[in-house]
Amino acid sequence: MQNTFFPADRITLAHGAGGRKTSELIHDLFARHFASPHLTSDDAAILPVVGSPLAMTTDGFIVSPWRFPGGNIGKLSICGTVNDLACMGSTPRYLTCAFQIEEGFPLADLDAIASAMAATAAKAGVQIVAGDTKVAGKGQVDGLFITTTGIGERLPGVETSGAFARPGDDILVSGDIGRHGAAILLARGDYGIAADITSDCAPLAEPILHALRATGGRCADVHTIRDATRGGVGTVLHEIAEESHVGIEINEPDLPIDPAVAGLTGLLGLSPLYLACEGRIVIICRPDVTEDILHAIAQHDDTKGAKRIGTVTDTHVGHVMLQTEIGTQVLLPEPTGELLPRIC
Repeated sequence: MQNTFFPADRITLAHGAGGRKTSELIHDLFARHFASPHLTSDDAAILPVVGSPLAMTTDGFIVSPWRFPGGNIGKLSICGTVNDLACMGSTPRYLTCAFQIEEGFPLADLDAIASAMAATAAKAGVQIVAGDTKVAGKGQVDGLFITTTGIGERLPGVETSGAFARPGDDILVSGDIGRHGAAILLARGDYGIAADITSDCAPLAEPILHALRATGGRCADVHTIRDATRGGVGTVLHEIAEESHVGIEINEPDLPIDPAVAGLTGLLGLSPLYLACEGRIVIICRPDVTEDILHAIAQHDDTKGAKRIGTVTDTHVGHVMLQTEIGTQVLLPEPTGELLPRIC
């Protein structure tokens, strides 16, 4: 029986009950956007066997608000998963996705989210092959949550890890930092501030793989690739310093920061180093391949602002040192707590 409290253009509990409404939702909405040779309505997708080692990751997305300047939770869910795979030197191949939807969520909004997922998956060259839908009662889920799992095929010769940074390595970042966190902060409207800031949310598999290939067979000289999501670049650098048992020095004048983000963070007393990115990566590599990598990723619109920002050292092990604009050195504090919750 149709839930009479919600009109026909909204999600009802019947859409998650496994009957006709569920079937209609899957075939009329999800399958329409996610069509591919391997998409299945069976219990599991059957995928071709590949010859390379596989990378596999899973992630959940609960961003609030679900729609923000530069993207929405659907685009974000694809970007976050393919970027995690690409950071391990793998070509993303397949994704699965699970939706937890609140009763009463507008079908038109769900369609927009699925459309964004399909467009982003196509840009990243990845296929959505299976999924699941659950509908929770009103108030049990805040609108919509998405969980994705991805599988990628690793390039030969690639060995990247947060534990592989070595003294003397260069530290690169693929573009201006902190823009996703700033966009979400403004989208919530808590501060009454207007600024032209859009999220940096983007799938980065193509520029990452081009960067690895640009090393001319010296993939082993690329030691670490990390996407700077929750906690931003500053948190990622602290994690790498600890995992690799090294020190890190970054140069404040070299940090790429959008003027609007700099203005907003200065006004609110925040640091762009600790604001989330959803389309930025940190690369740590031997200096011999730095210029080749920067040139390769600068050819892509989403990474054309790439810069070298610092060096790995054997001093102040486990810490991050900032060389300031006035020539002084300060230890960056290790982040504690959640600066901005529900960011991804």
